[in-house]
Parts: sequence; C-alpha cells; structure tokens
Amino acid sequence: MSDDAKRTRWDRRRLLQAGGAAALAAPLGGLSAQALSLPAAPQIDFAPFPICKASSDAPPLTGAPRKLRLSWNAGAVCLTPLPVAIDQGFFRKQNLDVELVNYSGSTDQLLEAIATGKSDAGLGMALRWLKPLEQGFDVKISAGTHGGCMRVLARADSGITKLADLKGKVVAVGDLAGPDKNFFSIQLSRLGVDPVKDVDWRVYPGAVVNVAADKGEAQAFLASDPLAYLWLKDPAYKEVGSNLDGEYRDRVCCIVGLRGSLVREEPQVGRALTQALLDAAMFTAQNPAVAAKSFQPYAPKNASLEDIEGMVRYHTHHHHPTGAALKQELKAYADDLKVVSVFKPSTDTNKFAERIYVDIFSV
Repeated sequence: MSDDAKRTRWDRRRLLQAGGAAALAAPLGGLSAQALSLPAAPQIDFAPFPICKASSDAPPLTGAPRKLRLSWNAGAVCLTPLPVAIDQGFFRKQNLDVELVNYSGSTDQLLEAIATGKSDAGLGMALRWLKPLEQGFDVKISAGTHGGCMRVLARADSGITKLADLKGKVVAVGDLAGPDKNFFSIQLSRLGVDPVKDVDWRVYPGAVVNVAADKGEAQAFLASDPLAYLWLKDPAYKEVGSNLDGEYRDRVCCIVGLRGSLVREEPQVGRALTQALLDAAMFTAQNPAVAAKSFQPYAPKNASLEDIEGMVRYHTHHHHPTGAALKQELKAYADDLKVVSVFKPSTDTNKFAERIYVDIFSV
C-alpha cells in the first residue's frame, strides 16, 4: 500500500472517530473575503471522507454576511488554506465576511487578542499555543489544520545523519521557547539524549540560523518552511529530521482557536468558520498547484510558484482532526511537553485537553 493510501485510510478512521468535519512576506494588512469578486465555491472530492461531505453540506448562516476577524502569520506557507478560502469562495459559501489580519506579536498577545474579542479566531502552532493556554485564556481549539512545519537541517558535510547525532553539538534556534525547539527536544529525549544537558541550544535571528552553521558556530539548526524548504534547494544543506517523521506523520501541527464567547453565544458561527477552513484545507490537499497561486502574493520573493507548490504538497493538509480525535492529539502533545518539563509532572493532561478544545460540530 502506498504512503498516500495509508494516510487516506488513517485519516478516514480519525475523522470517523471525531464524528465531525472535514515569515517572510511583508505585512499586507487586513484582507476581506467580501472585498473580492469571488467565483462559486468549487467542488471537493469527499469520497474518502463521507462525514466531511455531510458536514460541508450543512446550511450556511442566514441573513447578512457575518463579519469576522481572523489572525494569521501571512508569511507561513503552511497556512495556504486561508487565502484559498478567500479566492475559492469557502468563506462566502458559509455566508462569512472574513478579514485576515497579519499578526506578528507574541503568542500570549495573540491569545489575549482572541480571548478579548480584538480578533474572533486565529491559527497557530500547537506546540507554541499549549503552554500559554495553560494560563486560562478564553480560547477554544476547534480543529487541527495540517501537519508538517518544522525541520532540523545541517550542512551536508557535517557528519550529522540523524537526530541522535545532535548529542554534544551546538544547535542554532530562533527561539528557545519555540515549537520547533520543544518538538525536537521531545524527540531527543525519547532517543535517550538529554535535550538540556546534551545539546547546546544557541539563539540566532531566525532568518539567518543557517549562517551559524556556515561559520562553524553551530553544527545544526532548526527552521520552518518556507525558509527550510528554500535552504534545502542548496546542496550544501540536508534535512536531519522533521515533524513528519514516525508517529508524527499523522499528528496535526497547527490549530484553529476560536474566541470562547463566540463558541458559547454563536456556536453556529464557530462551526461555519471552522468548516470553511477545513474545506479550504481539503481543496489545498487536492489542488496544490491552484493553492500555490493563492499563496504566492504572501511568499518570499525568491520562492517560485513551483517552490510553493512543493511546500503545499509536503504539508499534510489532508489531516485536520476535530472532536474526539482532536482532543486526543492535544492530550498527546501535552504528555510530550511533560517529558521535557514544559508542563509540570502533576498536570492532568486529560483535563487540560478537555478544557482547551471544543467539539464545534456537536455544540
């Protein structure tokens, strides 16, 4: 059985369990879905995902289009489904007028903005959001959007071929509290490498972590797409690991967070927004070339359309859990964060996951 077939079979099972639905670009400010002349929402092949089909066919909101503000990082190529949702009419299909707001502040500031109504929803990385969510922000996670954001790179002549080889090495990172540093610390710990004592993590500006390796100041570095993908076009670099390795191939990376008051007072709006994003993710998985064109205005200038399509194909936009499947993945990440002491050993990860997620298609 091919890898694609295995992933399809796995996603179908996860979706049945869920019972539910299917930075480098310059800030471009808000972009409204209703400000454009949009085509009718395209057809998506839901054959492998019949429950997604049923949810997607739910009636849209009635009345005037509901205005919403959705925060995102416009330079994150893994969020390609957002411009796709505008260009292909998925927000309009749900009778939503969505303004995309490019947000570059801290995670705490983003979550506070969502919790206090400055934004109605946002997308971000699970391993960056979970620790701040422990503080009790009134934000509910309604879905995962995809997997595959983070990589470990090294120079081709470094002698490093696997994660365990990072023991005793200097690794350049853009942020000591970043999701990539947390993720690969978890993986190293599982390999018997103490990520605190056995690895020397050093902070460099994220856009030039590769320079640390070029100068011999680090033996490896962490990066996310689009930077990582573009650097890997240079034969001087190689990939040592990613968050699509092993069991994580079928785990979500980025998540959708909704304003808590929106979930309680207008759950139908939360459902409509989540559904539009999941439909856009499915479209992106099935039409990567079209999706790449939607993201091109936000991409680095040195990224060709072919490059963007390659990144879109690499990210697992076919995997976007909701409901029980989402809660289980959030619990698994919380368990992982206990391994590297980001969460306290006493944290009840079942209760934590229950508190921060919402089964949006059941409320």
